[in-house]
Amino acid sequence: MTKTLVVVNAGTGDPSSTRLLADRTAQRVAALAAENGHSVDHERVDIRVIDLREIAAEVTTALVSQHVGPDLRAALDAVAAADGIIAATPVYAAGPSGLFTSFFQVLETDSLIGTPVVLAATAGTGRHALVADDQMRGMFGYLRAMTVPTALFAAPEDWADAALTARIDRAARELVTLMTSGVTEAVRRGNASRYQTQLGSPNDTGIRLDSDLMRLAAGGGERTGPRPV
Repeated sequence: MTKTLVVVNAGTGDPSSTRLLADRTAQRVAALAAENGHSVDHERVDIRVIDLREIAAEVTTALVSQHVGPDLRAALDAVAAADGIIAATPVYAAGPSGLFTSFFQVLETDSLIGTPVVLAATAGTGRHALVADDQMRGMFGYLRAMTVPTALFAAPEDWADAALTARIDRAARELVTLMTSGVTEAVRRGNASRYQTQLGSPNDTGIRLDSDLMRLAAGGGERTGPRPV
């Protein structure tokens, strides 16, 4: 059975240290899957890379207008269908890049339920080493993804350190284990009726979308005419 690994890369440079970290991790995932018998003949791990810099304009447009362009739509669909994800971002101002967080804010809320994810970050200094665990993990927890225990971080001094290679290997092994275990399908199948979080879903919230409060929240202003009885 073919497994799909999607790399979401928020690096903006070419070459990019963020893309390098993501690629090294993806290659290790593929190698480990092959060792476990998931890369023989038609059974393999297919890797797809989404470079967010190439769809940055569509991500911004979707944030301000809710219009999803074709390239962004293809990227969102690929992420939603992935068996595993490597989510990699540079660190700016002690946090994930705005492009990275914006992409996952545009993603439909239920798309990543139970999906295994490796968190990866790069920065110019080791002072940002906790960004993946401290900030990224919370966002993916909200999306109900299944982040692997080992997060990855690389500063310039880490690239020649054998410890980074060991962490990549550990994170890749955790991801392969989850991708090939069937846990995502089991979680979604067993809780399908409990994951309806969108308004208008079968699990209706009972919120009145035509109320004055909801119109104010949407920027439409309060009703000025007579109220319905």
